[in-house]
Amino acid sequence: MEGRGGRPEGYCHRVMLDAVFYVVDNGIKWRNMPVDFPAWDRVYAFWRRWRQTGLITELHDRLRGKVREGAGRDPEPTAAVIDSQSVKADAVVGADSRGYDGGKKINGRRRHLICDTIGLLLQIRVLPAHVTDRQAAADMLPALRERFPTITKLWADGGYTGVLVTWALAVLQLVVTVVRRCDDLRGFRVLPRRWVVERSFGAVALAAPGPRLRAPVRLQ
Repeated sequence: MEGRGGRPEGYCHRVMLDAVFYVVDNGIKWRNMPVDFPAWDRVYAFWRRWRQTGLITELHDRLRGKVREGAGRDPEPTAAVIDSQSVKADAVVGADSRGYDGGKKINGRRRHLICDTIGLLLQIRVLPAHVTDRQAAADMLPALRERFPTITKLWADGGYTGVLVTWALAVLQLVVTVVRRCDDLRGFRVLPRRWVVERSFGAVALAAPGPRLRAPVRLQ
């Protein structure tokens, strides 16, 4: 490939991508891949190499840019929305990677997600459920600003209030605006900006192979 010499690759990259998509979409083991695809160990070798070289992340970023351009926006976002969602962990998940969310009364993990203003994924972390929104955001926001220096505004819910807001402005030059839910509000109500990330959580839940998180996820 590209000047390395040797024998040309014997597999079509599109077929390899289709095989990887099949594994991710169905949540199966590599060894359980249908015989219609190339041998599972070759597909896994391609996936591992692409992941190690950052190609998977680059493909995702390029697709996001194309979708944004198709929506009449700049390829790089200038604002984002952050939120979290606690889910029960599978019984096989070790105690060191799970926690208890006292607010939601859930023993498991918590998805921390940052998306742009049309709901496209920018960053996601899966951490033990006891890790608070502010703790996760303090770790995620520096990486967000480094990867997307054009982002200067972030919307969040009440879980991100406090020192995080002033710290983000002073250290990262990032304006965090908290969109609060009225105390007397009853029933479901669409909240400005926050509905975008809620919709993204719905898409993540639909794409997941099961209702519980089986493995940690980290995408920057």
